Amino acid sequence: MKLCRLLSLAFFLSVGLAATAADWRGKAIYQVFTDRFSLTNAYSADACDVTKNEYCGGTWKGIQSRLDYIQGMGFTAIWISPVTLQVPGGYHGYYQTDLYRLNDHFGTADDLKSLASDLKSRGMYLMVDVVPNHMGWPGCPDTVDYSQLHPFSDASCYHSYCPLLNYDNQTETEVCWLGDCNTEMPDLKTEDSTVATGMQDWIKSLVSNYSIDGLRMDSAKSVNKGFFPGFCAAAGVFCMGEVADGRATYAYAYQDYMDSILDYPLYFAINRTFQQQSDMSDLTYNLELSKNGGSTGSKDNTLLGTFIENHDNPRFPWSTDDMSLVKNAIAFTILSDGIPIIYQGQEQHLAGADDPGCREAIWPTGYNTSTPLYGHIAYLNQMRNFAQSQSSSYLTYKNWVTNYTTDTIMMRNDIVRTILTNQGESGGSYSLTTEGMGFESGETVVEVFTCDKSTANSDGEVNIRMNGGLPRVLFPESSLTGFGMCGY
Repeated sequence: MKLCRLLSLAFFLSVGLAATAADWRGKAIYQVFTDRFSLTNAYSADACDVTKNEYCGGTWKGIQSRLDYIQGMGFTAIWISPVTLQVPGGYHGYYQTDLYRLNDHFGTADDLKSLASDLKSRGMYLMVDVVPNHMGWPGCPDTVDYSQLHPFSDASCYHSYCPLLNYDNQTETEVCWLGDCNTEMPDLKTEDSTVATGMQDWIKSLVSNYSIDGLRMDSAKSVNKGFFPGFCAAAGVFCMGEVADGRATYAYAYQDYMDSILDYPLYFAINRTFQQQSDMSDLTYNLELSKNGGSTGSKDNTLLGTFIENHDNPRFPWSTDDMSLVKNAIAFTILSDGIPIIYQGQEQHLAGADDPGCREAIWPTGYNTSTPLYGHIAYLNQMRNFAQSQSSSYLTYKNWVTNYTTDTIMMRNDIVRTILTNQGESGGSYSLTTEGMGFESGETVVEVFTCDKSTANSDGEVNIRMNGGLPRVLFPESSLTGFGMCGY
């Protein structure tokens, strides 16, 4: 029987002290699509043509030069694109040809190490996208020269070709190939012990060499679940998988094999609620479902990646330019359970359509820090960072819905209470009495967007001034010392 061959030395390097899942729980992640974020040496007002699907010039040095811009929004971690060598034109990082060589379009090994070092000096974490499911080949499946793929250089390392057509068929999803005759993605046989060990050796070396704190694992749905525990153990860092599926029972089951997944079930619910203005019962149901545990919910929803945009899906403003709806959706992303993830360009209100439209270059915006959403995101992260500094239970409290109507939802997460609405900019001005917020009778409550103060009645509720469909966030005044806003 022919065995899968590896064309590399195994690297057995110590990972050192790694960030734990508990450490990541308190982070807020800014997703950087490396090729489209920042150039190395100069600012350019020219947008790249996303329809050409080619490199536009973003680099690791470019990212490093803009860390002040990212940190200014209160982010404490970044997630960057895959770093491995690619087929020609693999600007996104998902068509890898050699795991042990870096993508020189993005920079050198020293550039990547310098970025990691700068992040650590700022107390920030580095998450790197990795692709355990497949390699890349610039042509049809019958033209693949496996000797050009490293370290898995033999056809026996891969599943026999079949096109992936039915994503609801689990076997087909795991063994068939993504891609087409422009670029095929030879599907790695990750259930094979030689492939699994080879992947473990590689990820151990990558994490150690570049001081990586966490992994985002691409196409996790297409990899056999049993692969992940050994892979993540070898990495020794936090692992978040991409399971692009809106079925809660299906997607959350993957958390039994890794620390976290991107919360696609909640992603779809957030977008239905605030883009399409569906009934708040939809969001309420899905939020509660994520907390259930057992056979229907996640093992720990406080570790899930919460998001409303990424590089694979249309941007939120592509469907609506209503700024109030966007602000409510972002507020939910940052103040609900889970690890918030904001995709580059959300702060600039970019409105690209589906891939490749959502992969715009950021530099034409001039990295404007005066936009409404840059400030909105920064303030929400300030609230979240402050809340976790004031209460040791904030990050694990688990947000719960105290009341909801067709267009409004009230939630409590420890010392933070949130009121969100999908009325949009046309929402009128009115007074809203909270329900189930649980303040102390006579307690002074501060709404931190308007800095309005209210006194809780005998039932522990307050009247809040709503206007223009904007979100509201409430703190007990007694917890705001040192907040840095509203006079505290």
